[in-house]
Amino acid sequence: MSSSARKHCEVRIIGGSWRSRRIRFPDRPGLRPTPDRVRETLFNWLGQDLTGRDCLDLFAGSGALGFEAASRGARRVTLVENDAAAWRALQENRETLAATTVTAVRADALEFLKNHQDRYHVVFLDPPFAGDHWPQLLQRLSQRLVAGGFVYCERAQPLAVLDGWEVVKSGRAGQVSHQLLKRAEHASQG
Repeated sequence: MSSSARKHCEVRIIGGSWRSRRIRFPDRPGLRPTPDRVRETLFNWLGQDLTGRDCLDLFAGSGALGFEAASRGARRVTLVENDAAAWRALQENRETLAATTVTAVRADALEFLKNHQDRYHVVFLDPPFAGDHWPQLLQRLSQRLVAGGFVYCERAQPLAVLDGWEVVKSGRAGQVSHQLLKRAEHASQG
């Protein structure tokens, strides 16, 4: 095993009950945690306190978005990750933080959406930038959101406007474009 395969990286939780705690994740190709500045902006958009909300972190990677949501009071957070090493790190971080509201599932994101019927208030999407799963993801997510729910998208370039979705907020930080979406029929709510 090469030294880069054994290398572990860390990211700091920036708010909530676990503020300043660090989570570890393996150095994996394409795994890039959401930067602190972008996470701060996102949780400002969402209102800081996620008490009572159910969240889904697809393509969880480091788990930074999901653990941040749990730290801010989310009722339930599901982390979905297909990479075995990243999934093991999510499990270890869950145990270290005693994150009883967090569940880490090892699965392909699209298969997870196909096979699970749960509905969420907030879905975090930060897939590898090289992939182009967006049309399928947004189509499947439209059935997984509660009325007025949000989908957070992180990409190299802003997501083109897709039928049935409205961009509520958007920004750019360095090489990361981030957008908060709502179903068009719910965009005028909250």
